[in-house]
Amino acid sequence: MRIPWPAVLREERQFALLFAGQAWSSLGDRVTFVALPFAVLSIGGSAADVGWVIAAATVPFLLFTLVGGVWADRLPRHRVMLVSDIVRCGTQVVAAVLLFTGDARVWHLVALMGIFGTADAFFSPAMSGLVPLTVSPERLQEANALRGFVMSAGLVAGPAVAGGLVVVFGPGGALAVDALTFAVSAVYLARLRPRAGTVEEAGDFLAELRDGFRAVRTRSWVWSTLTAAAVYHLVVLPSVFVLGPVLAERELGGAKGWAVVVAAFGVGSIVGDVIAMRWRPARPLLVAAAALTVASCQALIIGGAGSLAVIAVLEGVTGVAVALFFTLWETALQTHIPEGSLSRVTSFDLLVTVGSMPVGMALAGPAADAFGLHPTLMVMTLVGVPSALALFAVRGVRRLGREPETAHVRM
Repeated sequence: MRIPWPAVLREERQFALLFAGQAWSSLGDRVTFVALPFAVLSIGGSAADVGWVIAAATVPFLLFTLVGGVWADRLPRHRVMLVSDIVRCGTQVVAAVLLFTGDARVWHLVALMGIFGTADAFFSPAMSGLVPLTVSPERLQEANALRGFVMSAGLVAGPAVAGGLVVVFGPGGALAVDALTFAVSAVYLARLRPRAGTVEEAGDFLAELRDGFRAVRTRSWVWSTLTAAAVYHLVVLPSVFVLGPVLAERELGGAKGWAVVVAAFGVGSIVGDVIAMRWRPARPLLVAAAALTVASCQALIIGGAGSLAVIAVLEGVTGVAVALFFTLWETALQTHIPEGSLSRVTSFDLLVTVGSMPVGMALAGPAADAFGLHPTLMVMTLVGVPSALALFAVRGVRRLGREPETAHVRM
């Protein structure tokens, strides 16, 4: 029986090449997420050392993501991504060799993850800007939804694959597999021939950065959605990643119960990505605002839904909403932001959203200890949901359509 491949893969060869490489790389990322803590622990590291290694990848990403956005608008984006993949492949190869030989130390992993995070800061803004150059405009949302589908599937299958690799080959073997996925991605990127984009001439770095910020500041639909997304990452997601497991341990049967909730969310995300492949709403950002509002109810669901079955079902619904929001938001940016500024705008998006998460996670635990778990989850809801609802009051959000904005339209 022939597999019914999505039309965007059948009809858009350049996107199919990009997608093939990134599908493997996405799986490798999920493997590393699980394997890296075990790598630290296998060499005698402590829980604090695990935190240092993970922070070593996160902090450089935040420091250099704006730099990455500027350079991705200056240079051919697939070349920026190719160099990033080669560097990240190298860091994982070195880490794997050190673990295999027994020579690895915590400071080795900290240094390697610092290099990894720096390279990642250049890759992510370039990726968002490259997709529109590999696919026709009418297929852009389908392409983004398909990418989201792979990441959602990775959330469900990735931990199981990673766990099996760690058991059979050890943490070093799991990181070696991640290195291989970066190598595969690099091969596909080397074969890629995207449409020529608008390449900025190298000029004053700060001036280019200000131009990117101006593209955010002068569009109400961009800065308002970006603000709401930042609140979601700062307030709502810590309820899932930090307080959810705590509540599960106390009230839902521990890790097994929480695994059910996480799996339900993952399945919902897959459903949302499938919907986004087919449904193209006339007012995509308005639908995205509604989806973000539903997603922002997660703290309320976790803290107030009661039984494990109800929480799992409702988390599945929020998984649908999260997938729709991110697909529609990314497509809106790629459609309405001038191509020559897209990577810089994406870098501001990454800075405020990814940068908000560590702050929220650091504050969530102490807040729950001081005020109680359920009251803290309720406050998270009272902050997160109104922030998403406020998007409905923004004219640019309500009016933004599927077609690119023209020069005379003010948003």
